[in-house]
Amino acid sequence: MVLNPTVKPKIVTAGLVSTSTVVLIGLALFLLSVPAAQLPSLSKVIVGGILVAATLLLGGLWWKRVHRRNAWLIVAAERWKSFEKAKRASGTTTEVTLLSVDAVQPTGSWVTILWNRFNHVQQGWVEALPEPLWPGAVLLIAPDPAQVMPGAPWPETYFIRAAECLAWAPTEGQPAESSAIRRHQGLSFKRARLVESLRDWFA
Repeated sequence: MVLNPTVKPKIVTAGLVSTSTVVLIGLALFLLSVPAAQLPSLSKVIVGGILVAATLLLGGLWWKRVHRRNAWLIVAAERWKSFEKAKRASGTTTEVTLLSVDAVQPTGSWVTILWNRFNHVQQGWVEALPEPLWPGAVLLIAPDPAQVMPGAPWPETYFIRAAECLAWAPTEGQPAESSAIRRHQGLSFKRARLVESLRDWFA
């Protein structure tokens, strides 16, 4: 099973927490009651061994989850560094988030994208890339002025060529500072559109 690299690995799950709680309580009760328990020595060794083995197994599972999460965060941070570097090195760019990958074909993929700046959702076509597309990825693209022009209707489907995809990074791994800036930019754009609409209304 191939995991989506844009999804941050979880550490805590309800099943893992409940299992760990039961095992730790069982181990604590065993250690407290074993001196007074009227059980054969072999039984005490078997029960104690099972509880200790279960504790060690769960501890290893917790460690593995924490390690996987930390490794993912390191890779995500590096991707965002490359993302920002490509953004500074390029000319006019914009960001779109892949909400879903609807159909994969040999020459590309049908996707649903969110224009982060405009908060606009639409269907898109992305030409085949060296890496697979994943829902939750933020693409840095060079916008095509022939498709989106001021005053012209927004296209029903936006086509993204492979050469226009400059970088990508996972949405969940976005640095807090960059995320706040992007939200502010989106709000600023909405305020500007509102002011423009009011001016046209009262003109």
